[in-house]
Parts: sequence; structure tokens; C-alpha cells
Amino acid sequence: MMKGKYLTLLVVIALFPLSLSAQSAMKNASFIHQEQHSVKADTLSGVLKQYFVLKLKTANNVAKIDTVSILYERLFGVLDYLNDPITPERYIASNPDFYRLFLPLTYYRSPMARLSTLEWPPKKQNADSLTTALLPFDESLFTTKDKANKIVDNTLLSLYVSDPGKIVATEDEIMHLKAFKDNIQKEISSKPPVTKLFAREAVVGVKEDAELVIRKPNWWITGGSGSLQLTQNYVSDNWYKGGESTNSFLANLQLYANYNDQEKIQWENLVDAQLGFGSTASDKYHKYLVNTDQLRMATKLGIQAASNWYYTISSEFKTQFSHGYKANSQELYSAFLAPADLSVSIGMDYKLRKKKMNLSVFMAPLTYALRYVGNKDVNEVNFGLEEGKCVRHNFGSQVQPTLDWTIIPTITLNSRLNYLTSYDWVRIEWENTVNFVLNRYLSTKLYAFGRFDDSNAPTKGDSHFQLKELLSFGINYKW
Repeated sequence: MMKGKYLTLLVVIALFPLSLSAQSAMKNASFIHQEQHSVKADTLSGVLKQYFVLKLKTANNVAKIDTVSILYERLFGVLDYLNDPITPERYIASNPDFYRLFLPLTYYRSPMARLSTLEWPPKKQNADSLTTALLPFDESLFTTKDKANKIVDNTLLSLYVSDPGKIVATEDEIMHLKAFKDNIQKEISSKPPVTKLFAREAVVGVKEDAELVIRKPNWWITGGSGSLQLTQNYVSDNWYKGGESTNSFLANLQLYANYNDQEKIQWENLVDAQLGFGSTASDKYHKYLVNTDQLRMATKLGIQAASNWYYTISSEFKTQFSHGYKANSQELYSAFLAPADLSVSIGMDYKLRKKKMNLSVFMAPLTYALRYVGNKDVNEVNFGLEEGKCVRHNFGSQVQPTLDWTIIPTITLNSRLNYLTSYDWVRIEWENTVNFVLNRYLSTKLYAFGRFDDSNAPTKGDSHFQLKELLSFGINYKW
């Protein structure tokens, strides 16, 4: 009887915890049921709402309130898939982030770089920023690609240490390989097999009457420029300050043909023609007088000596086109071939060519100069010849610098200085032309010609220095 009482007491004691547990579960379920109706899912403050949310989580038929971090789900949740042991292998095989595991074993720099780099460097915390306090890490590091690279780097580093003999390539060799394309033909080898050299080639699409055209290189450069300048000034007869009407005309033509074989020889040829007239109403003998008249032909042949220096022989012939008179005089002062100057020089020529400038300095220690007056009506004494003679021969030296400079695309300068001496007399001519290009066809020119010549007596006064200047506007064309 006593034994039966003890057995009943033991059963009650054993079932008491289970009864308490059931009551507690029922209370919890009732509390959770009440929370579902009385407590809202999001009860956090406005600051924390952007980082956390309250959710109801059911486990073993028991409802619990679970605080879930939104940032964790977004940044770390995607990584749990890679760490899951049941992740299918086909995911790794089809993911391009793991391509380095399927290439021949190659040495990459990233595994060693990852091993020797701190992944979590210390960062300054800003107490005023709640975001920095809650998230002391860089969000951009937590991506699927970086996680895959870390797994691959660790795997490769293990292979480098355990079996370095299986490494067959380096990262530089892999990066220099050409991309494979199956829609192009293979490159033709520069060394074909010997058997193909004797094989008969099929002639397809070749006409029997095909001609072979061989073009020789053309070392000649030709071109030129021309201009026509006009000036007009009208003054009526009753103009209160007096004066007279004037008209002027100036034509200029330059042609060149230059040869340069890009090795040793340079040959330059130039024809320069200028002719200008001006009206003189006060001249009782001439309605128009020639104020500019020149015909100049020059040639220069050079053979390269060293770098910019050339052994050079140069020749220049200069005369005029028409008769020349002085105002209010019928005396013929100059004419065609009266005078005519010819010079032949041998020396060295220094040439400097830049993008916007061409410079040539010709120095000739040996020069032959000839002056000829071929018109009997022209006084040969005015040009330094002895009376009754028409030719004068001189030997001396010459220096002739020339400069072509494009200051800006619309302004160019052409300058030529000719220094010639026979050691008894000196003749210096300095021509400068500044061309202001308005467009392809219109330009303004400033022409200045300074001259010093003591080979003959001056026509007026005792100075041997002469100057001529012209500023004009007109048509300009270059080809």
C-alpha cells in the first residue's frame, strides 16, 4: 500500500515540469497573440527605423519577436549562400569570378597582395554620426565578387606553397594573350613549309591583261603665289586744301620649284616678278610712272655636308621689265637689261626648318658679280660702269640670309638680306614683306625695301642709303 503511494508521487513529480512547461507555452502563445494585436511590427524610434525592424518569427510553433538588421540582410545575407556547405558545385563552375581555378596554374599577384595587406585598417570614428558608430566598416568590401576573390586567392596561395612546381605561367603572360575568336582565319606564318613553295597556286579572279604600274617617288615640290594691289585717291580740282588725284597698281608673282631627295641633294629655284605703276597728275611728261619693277631669277644647288650644312653653289640674275623715268623728265634712266646683274657664288648654306619657320644662311667666300647695261640710251656711269663700257666684272664675297616665318596663321613675314662686296664697294639689299591675310583671296601687304650701294654715285645728295615702302590692300592667292 505504501509502495503504491510512493509510485503515484513519483509520477506526479515527473509530470509537474511538463505541466509547468505547457502552461508557460500557453502563456507565451497568449502573450504573443496579444502582442500581435496590441504591439505594432515597427515600434522603433525614427532614427533606428532605417537600420532595424521588428519581425515576428515562428520557430517550433512558438512566435517570437525578432530584431533584424536591414543592413545585415543586405550586406551579409548574400555571403551566407557561399558559406553554405550545400551550395551546388555547378554554381562555382558557372560563376566567372572563379575562372582562375580552371586555368592552368598561374602565378597571380593578388594572393600575396591580400596576404600582406591589412583587411581592417583602423578608422576614425565620428561621434556625431550614428551611421559611423553603428557601421565601423566599409560597405563596398562586402560583395559577392570580393568574397569569391578571397576564396580563390586563399586556394591559389595554398597551391603556391604546397606544390610550386606546377605553376606554368604568370599573370603578365596571361594578360598578353590574344582573345580567341572562332570566326577569323589563322594568321599566315612568315615561314611557310618548304612543300608549299613548290605547290602550284590557283589563279582566281586575275585578268590576263593586268598591267603592273610602278610609280616613282616625286621629289619635286612646286607652287607659287600671286597678288594684285590697287590704291586710289581722288581729289577734285576745287578742293579747298589743294592736292591731286592718284592711282597706283602693283602686281606680284612668285613661282618656285624645289627638289629634295631626302638624303643629300637640295635644289631650289625661284622666279620673282614685281611690277607697279603710279599716276602723277603733276608730271607734264608722264601720265604714269613705274615705281616698282623687278625680275629676279635665282637657283641654289646644295649637297649635304653634315646635319644642317650644305656645300652650295648659288646663282642669281636680276633686271627689270620696262623703262624707268624720273618725274618731269624725259631722260631714260633705266630699262630692260639696263642694268642687269648676275652673281655666281660658291660656299656653305645653313638650313633650319621648323614647323612655322624656315631659315637659310648662305655664306660664300668666293663670288663673281657681273653688271651689264644693254641700252645705249641709259647712262652707264649712273650704275658704276666706266663711260663707254657696258660690262663690269668683280670678284668678292657674299652673305645671304632668308627667313620665312608664320607669326600667326594670318600674319606671315618674308625677309631676304643680300650682302655683296668686291672689297672696293658694298651693296646691301634688305627686302621685307609682311602679309596680313584677311581670307583666302584678300590681304594687306606691308613692303619695305632698304638698300645701300656705294658702287656708284648717289642720284641725289651724298647718302648711299635708299628706302622704299608700300602699304597696300588687294587680292592675294597662293597655291
